[in-house]
Amino acid sequence: MTSTPSMHSATPILKRALVYGALLALGIAVVGCTLGGIFAGWPGVVSALVGTAMAAVFLAITSASILLASRSTKSDVFSPVFFGIVLGGWLVKFVVFLILVFLLREQPWVEPIVLFLSIVAGVVGSLVVDVVVVATSRAPYVDVALPGDAERSDH
Repeated sequence: MTSTPSMHSATPILKRALVYGALLALGIAVVGCTLGGIFAGWPGVVSALVGTAMAAVFLAITSASILLASRSTKSDVFSPVFFGIVLGGWLVKFVVFLILVFLLREQPWVEPIVLFLSIVAGVVGSLVVDVVVVATSRAPYVDVALPGDAERSDH
């Protein structure tokens, strides 16, 4: 019997958020490439793909780091190692994002507005996905054995 929050119950929720996030990224890529191609030509298409990929990868890092931290700490969400892994993932995202922004800023094949709008659509869309997934999921707060559970599992 344990009374600490169980990350094993959150694993399906995080995996569902990753799947929905991938579907969202696919939708943003299709719409972004179409509109980017119409308004900015080939650089618009490439920028939409790059922006969508950046958003998808960065947003997946959060769920992946929580899953990794959960496995590494044996679901002890109050472990400093758990927080270190999750915060380390955020730090990696921030540093890589800054590097990519500075590298892509002056590229002739990048349409900055399309790139920016693709990233924003990915971030806002992922927030909506996260809210929908969490709001529609059922996960227990604690993992406890109730009286009679052992009797029912023996049958």
